[in-house]
Amino acid sequence: MSDAVQPTAAEVRAAAEAVKTALDRHLAAVERRSGEDDPAVYEAFNELAAAAEVYDELLYDRYDEVTPFEIPGAEDAPPYTGPEEPNALSVLIRRDYAVVEPHRLLAQAQRVEAVDGEAGAEASGTVHGALGVLFGEFEPDEIASRHKEFGLEEGDSTLWVTAADEPAEPGEWLETPFEQVDPEHVVCRFDVSAVFDDELEDDIDDLEGIDEADDADDETGDPEAELDEDEDLEPLDAER
Repeated sequence: MSDAVQPTAAEVRAAAEAVKTALDRHLAAVERRSGEDDPAVYEAFNELAAAAEVYDELLYDRYDEVTPFEIPGAEDAPPYTGPEEPNALSVLIRRDYAVVEPHRLLAQAQRVEAVDGEAGAEASGTVHGALGVLFGEFEPDEIASRHKEFGLEEGDSTLWVTAADEPAEPGEWLETPFEQVDPEHVVCRFDVSAVFDDELEDDIDDLEGIDEADDADDETGDPEAELDEDEDLEPLDAER
């Protein structure tokens, strides 16, 4: 993110305070809930998720730090019908990246090869070769936390946890690792996407539009309502 649009420390602090306020409201709504599907709890939950998303983004843009907050997956997911006490689980992760600085990617791969005593090797001479070097050297979580160093830009990501009665046989699913997922065995799912930011910005724009409309109504309201009650008015001539 360029310095021209980088959030200020005050903006990050304000976002943190908004999370605290949303957290208090969510707890209060839960304490006063009238039933399992209380709309007040649902609304407070969404407000907390939105506030956490804003804070997470500003914190990262300003300080290059992250939070443990993530947005839950789609609400229309099928109900869980897997084992109540699973003996095995699978964790499926997908993270998308854009290669925005290929020269940085190549330079990092060449450093790895130099440290490993492979200077001059052809693997790091191409983008796909450099990706193989880096993902072979670093764990995916480390690349996710250091993606800017590698010339990458984060896209959407998702994490699914699925339950099973028994562990899979060795080598059973390696050829098609994501094709055997039963949606009804997904215990939990967490999605991260710019879509949530766009939706939040639209909500903020809508709120700002409402505020501007209210201000306009105040400025162009009924002129008679603004007259001073003590002001002398000319009496009406009944014969006119």
